[in-house]
Amino acid sequence: MAARTIVIDHGSGYVKSGFSGWNEPQMVHPNIVNYRPCRENPGPSSARRVVGLGIDIFHPDTFSYPIQRGRVLNWEGVEHIWSFVLENHKKGCESSPVLVTESPLRRPVDRKKTLEIMFESLCVPSLLLADQLEMSLYASGLLTGVVVDSGFGLTRVQPFNLGQPLREGRKVLEFAGQDLSTYLKQTLFPELSDIPTVFRMQMADRIQMNQCYTPQNLGEAIDFLQNLPPGSDENNTYQLPDGTSMELTPMQRLAPEMFFNPEVFDLKSPSLSQALVGSIKTCEDSLQPRLLSHVIACGGNTMYSGFDERLRQELSRLHPSGFTASVCVDSRRKCSVWLGASIVAHLSTYKSEWITKVEYDES
Repeated sequence: MAARTIVIDHGSGYVKSGFSGWNEPQMVHPNIVNYRPCRENPGPSSARRVVGLGIDIFHPDTFSYPIQRGRVLNWEGVEHIWSFVLENHKKGCESSPVLVTESPLRRPVDRKKTLEIMFESLCVPSLLLADQLEMSLYASGLLTGVVVDSGFGLTRVQPFNLGQPLREGRKVLEFAGQDLSTYLKQTLFPELSDIPTVFRMQMADRIQMNQCYTPQNLGEAIDFLQNLPPGSDENNTYQLPDGTSMELTPMQRLAPEMFFNPEVFDLKSPSLSQALVGSIKTCEDSLQPRLLSHVIACGGNTMYSGFDERLRQELSRLHPSGFTASVCVDSRRKCSVWLGASIVAHLSTYKSEWITKVEYDES
């Protein structure tokens, strides 16, 4: 069943897809759809509009995210994205089974709708629904540890023991990469700026990826950046398309501090490190040292320079048990969920969890 399985990891920010057995997804595209008026039937109703992928440059204000904060808000958009993904991967592989990852915030009605779309609309032969955090665990090669996954819409913590999730330790924080992006957009541009929304998004994304980093000490990092002579560090400036340069403030460069000090950014939420320590402390005392030494960091936000070392320092400070805190990071951690699912598709232990079209029809 797993020979040519199509693996789909649909997150709040991006959709990653490809065939199982690969070390990385073959397709990565934004979790964005757009709605534009239909020429034949112009008007506002859903019957008179056309759904498309991504942002339409001719109708830049018509886009939306079908999944937000790990919850499906627009099933029509989700189905359109899945249809596009399967159409591209099924060429020559029409009988391929499909594995779809699920958010920990999924509800029974979400699973029911997923089965309905996959079997009735997209006609897949068999389907496996897999927990995203469990997939990240498999990608690490460990069976016991704490998965810390921080992506576009959510930051999640889940301890595991011998492959089994310890449910009482699950923590879900509704602040993540999109909040960092929002902070950059709000501070980079005046409220009434006439710069197009799409350009603001692109600019914030580029600065996030290329110029932001996690400080080990916020106060010291601010002092260092403030005392730099103008123009001495090219990472402090961002060049606009018209050739002019924009100077970044220290807090814009240090925006990933948000995950360790959300109150500095007016976010009412525990920090990632507080949630992680709280998760570990819900587990049995005898298990805590092993969990503390096997913290698995994954998701796009863990890619910031200095992130893993800062997390280790915070763990040692907040959980002063005398045991060594260790943070495991992999160069492919940005797609850990997809990679773990790619591995699981080949495991015989999951064979009983696959659902076939025949079984779905009978039920």
